[in-house]
Amino acid sequence: MSLALDPAAQDLLFREARTANAFTDEPVTEEQVQAIYDLVKFGPTAFNQTPLRIVLVRSAEARERLVPLMAEGNQAKTASAPLVAILAADNEFHEELPKLLPHFPQAKDMFFSERPVREAAAGVNAALQAAYFIVGVRAAGLAAGPMTGFDFAAVQKEFLDDDHSPLMIVNIGKPAEDAWFPRSPRLEYDEVVTTV
Repeated sequence: MSLALDPAAQDLLFREARTANAFTDEPVTEEQVQAIYDLVKFGPTAFNQTPLRIVLVRSAEARERLVPLMAEGNQAKTASAPLVAILAADNEFHEELPKLLPHFPQAKDMFFSERPVREAAAGVNAALQAAYFIVGVRAAGLAAGPMTGFDFAAVQKEFLDDDHSPLMIVNIGKPAEDAWFPRSPRLEYDEVVTTV
């Protein structure tokens, strides 16, 4: 193999990992989430941007506010997942750039002074960080159920503010025995990769 990662880790993170639709009732601890974040925060982004923001929906009251905002097919699994995370992009991420990019603090004003530019950059880089987060959930031995079937405007109004744009909602937990749909096909290398 051409990969440095051992085959068991490759399976855990990618080959055997699928979107989970059902979970056991085993809780996801704060320590597990902290360990996931402490790993995935090192994933590369442009200009070392870290626009991803995570809202953990733990309380019954918050869950009751969230579930009706989900698409009908996502409501029951979101209601019963051990943990639900709202992943959002912070459109004011540039305020952290002097700390995160100390060798180039002027990047904050040089490249990100205008809101539309920030929103575009935040969306791309937070989505990249969201993918790292999902892989981190898998690295913790948990399963992730990422979803975009929800009312984005309502979730933003209920859980975020005008400076944060929701990207996805992820159910997290130990997968139940019937957690998976059959593996769907993937495109082959030659269908995706072009060399010029």
